[in-house]
Amino acid sequence: MTRFVFITGGVVSSLGKGIASAALGALLQARGYAVRMRKLDPYLNVDPGTMSPYQHGEVYVTDDGAETDLDLGHYERFTGVAATHFDNATTGRIYSEVIARERRGDYLGATVQVIPHITDAIKDVVLRDTDDVDFVLVEIGGTVGDIESLPFLEAIRQLGNELGHDRAMFVHLTLVPYIPSAGELKTKPTQHSVKELLNVGIQPQMLLCRCDRPIPANERRKIALFCNVRTEAVIPALDVDTIYAVPIRYHEEGMDREVLRHFGLPFDTEPDLSRWQRIVEIVRAPEGEVRIAVVGKYTNLLDSYKSLAEALAHGGIANRVRVKLDWVDSEIFERPGTVERLEDVHGILVPGGFGERGTEGKIEAVRFARERKLPFFGICFGMQMAVIESARHLAGMPDASSTEFGPCDTAVVGLLTEWVRGNRRETREEGGDLGGTMRLGAYPAVLAEGSLVRSLYGGEPVISERHRHRYEVNVNFKDKLEATGMRFSGMSPDGVLPEIIELPKHPWFVGVQYHPELKSKPFAPHPLFAGFIAAAVRQARLV
Repeated sequence: MTRFVFITGGVVSSLGKGIASAALGALLQARGYAVRMRKLDPYLNVDPGTMSPYQHGEVYVTDDGAETDLDLGHYERFTGVAATHFDNATTGRIYSEVIARERRGDYLGATVQVIPHITDAIKDVVLRDTDDVDFVLVEIGGTVGDIESLPFLEAIRQLGNELGHDRAMFVHLTLVPYIPSAGELKTKPTQHSVKELLNVGIQPQMLLCRCDRPIPANERRKIALFCNVRTEAVIPALDVDTIYAVPIRYHEEGMDREVLRHFGLPFDTEPDLSRWQRIVEIVRAPEGEVRIAVVGKYTNLLDSYKSLAEALAHGGIANRVRVKLDWVDSEIFERPGTVERLEDVHGILVPGGFGERGTEGKIEAVRFARERKLPFFGICFGMQMAVIESARHLAGMPDASSTEFGPCDTAVVGLLTEWVRGNRRETREEGGDLGGTMRLGAYPAVLAEGSLVRSLYGGEPVISERHRHRYEVNVNFKDKLEATGMRFSGMSPDGVLPEIIELPKHPWFVGVQYHPELKSKPFAPHPLFAGFIAAAVRQARLV
């Protein structure tokens, strides 16, 4: 029997519903249950694929090519369960599907309304493909009280009634602020937030109370009394020094026990949290430290690189070191002499991005890493900048560039108009729709024998990694670039699309067209990030 836990948030945004949901998933897994996690987002975009990173943070891509909310990255990193396009739905997607049905005449002449048509579509998303798991955790984006969230709240209210108490539970994340001038914790925001939920017919059975200090027992009793929940179900959600300590902390506060109690399941045995304890131990007591410069375009909002930052931390866990990140706006390197600030780092990473802004600074960072023999890792756009840098400075093509920045005579990077996905040929047109039209999802790559990357992948001849890009390195320049010493060590199975480049005579210089950070987990660090940080450790010992 599949059970559903609905997680809502109140008072303010950014309280950490995604981490809380992921941590609960990890705790239920540690008790032997199979889980699936979903996110319902109230914005009107069909997906976040066309949204600016400054608006939404990173776009997390699944194996099956869905562009989703960054919280799905947390879900995968904490549970190891691969997300699919079923696991993220927005208001825009729901309305698009309902309107498409109306145009086809599926509603047999009925007046299409929010209730029941929109709410039924939301319920279909929640229930779809869930028969093979014990728990489905459904996070509702936004804050209770937002007008955009109302259809989702109504849908889960209906599901609560239809599924019954033994199959549905509501968890509400709220804020208990401390007022320094009064010297008190205030429970009133939590009371008002629960009242907002009650106004739409939802009574939460558990409250997660975010706070920067312990909540006294009498305050927990007060919250329970006024919000009509068990005192034991008022769970303090205090700040921690690493997000990977959250499952341990929530277990200590009784979160998983109360969830199992609600569903009438046994909770006397302790969950196996050993892998989280090991991870936290390494994070809190590292054996060294390395400094990595991340030269990007969206460094003013670090959520733009959420999976990247976590994958670098995982590389540190694999090597038992702390990874200190130096976030650098690539535009500053477009001024003479500024690239020298990279002298004190132990590795340079150039991540993905879109558009021409800051590209010359990225190219300068690549050149610095190549000439100074610093470990270098280029991801997606970063790989393309590495190819352009080598073309300009090693292959005698000073005008080498990408058609992404406009027409150019030496387009070593160009628009991808067709490619093969499985047994199907995908095609795109210049000037077509932007949403959902990139090369998205998992694709295979064939690794060259004797290459660095093949050794990092444990000798595997073929790998599968997730992509999100519209432009590709032009394979027609492969021979000329390889003549400079660059090696195309990973190619698509048909040999048309370059996937990986490396410089064999460099201590560690790798560029990949895909996004390896999307598959890294704290208990299973991605081999490329583990290898990159290992190279940075060696570099630190040389300094």
